[in-house]
Amino acid sequence: MNFNYVFMPIIIFMAGVFAIWLCSRRILALSKKTYPAWRKIGERAVLSIVMLVAVTIAGYTAFNAIAVHSFWVRHPPPGKLVDVDGHRMYIDCAGSGSPTLILEAGAQNDSTIWNGVQPALSKTTRVCSYDRAGFGWSDARPTTRDADHIAAELHGLLLRAGIAGPIVLMGHSLGGIFIRDYVIHYPAHVAGMVFVDSATPFQDKNPVLVRTAQAGGHSGFSPPAWFWNVALIVGVPRLLGMCKGDPGPDATLNKLRAEDICRLRTAAFSEIEDENFHLSSQQTLSSSSFGTLPILIFSRDPAKSLPAKPSQAELDRRNAWGQMQDDLKNLSTRSRRIIAKNSSHHIMVDRPDLIEKEVPIFIEQIRGSTLQPATYGSTETE
Repeated sequence: MNFNYVFMPIIIFMAGVFAIWLCSRRILALSKKTYPAWRKIGERAVLSIVMLVAVTIAGYTAFNAIAVHSFWVRHPPPGKLVDVDGHRMYIDCAGSGSPTLILEAGAQNDSTIWNGVQPALSKTTRVCSYDRAGFGWSDARPTTRDADHIAAELHGLLLRAGIAGPIVLMGHSLGGIFIRDYVIHYPAHVAGMVFVDSATPFQDKNPVLVRTAQAGGHSGFSPPAWFWNVALIVGVPRLLGMCKGDPGPDATLNKLRAEDICRLRTAAFSEIEDENFHLSSQQTLSSSSFGTLPILIFSRDPAKSLPAKPSQAELDRRNAWGQMQDDLKNLSTRSRRIIAKNSSHHIMVDRPDLIEKEVPIFIEQIRGSTLQPATYGSTETE
């Protein structure tokens, strides 16, 4: 049974009932006391507020726990669960052909972030999205959530799922760090890499990003982890409407993503992955070059997230991110970069047409069934 959404809600609910019982007894006892009228009125008012808070917290905690269980029971995994070292890992494959394209989600996302583009990409080759431990339908794991462990778990998943290679790895955001580490450890299995607005090693130490973050006020007080854990168990994100998901043609997928982010384990594992970013960066130090490995780089539109009148700090951050994206081309002599016009960080959501156009061409180039690009080392905008 799930501790966070079974035992903790029961404990909180019982604590709320106990608080209500104590307050009720005290309110009834006040009528027999010889206190001044002002004290009785004041104490009854305070106790009534405490009872209202207790009822709200206990009731909404129970409602949130029921909502979490109900949602995931009604949404079984469309793919399959594979046992990897005693833990279930989720993988969903579609299409056929070689190489197999493996989709690695970024921070706070699971395999559903790729659902908008996976069907189209699977018309060209076999495409598999999966959930890292603690995300989506994959079991949580007690191991360190650094790049080495995550790459090893992915390798184990692919072997158990019968995917021996060759593979092409496509990683979004933080997932770009993980696929780099995978290539370091298992280079013989990899035929190419695709970075989707990927994170880069030690970007958290980039002096421009650090300076501009401090100038922008991003280094202020942040509530401790336990505060967010309690808020998730009580159901504060659901109360604020954060678990609904955006409406529209992708409403079902958006709801899946929102519900996953609203789960405590997803938030906790995202935080742990972020905390281990420096360690993961160190583990990719030997990936300064992958020789002639084909690499395709997608980057966000640098003007997309800027306000009409950007500050110098915002411009500096944009330029620093753009330079780090351009530096990814140094990983291989067969690399090229595409800036996705009118796209934010989630290019597969904002510009699925670009992903669906360029990645199949990239796959065909790896197969040797189409001409190699004459623009290696270039940066283009589409």
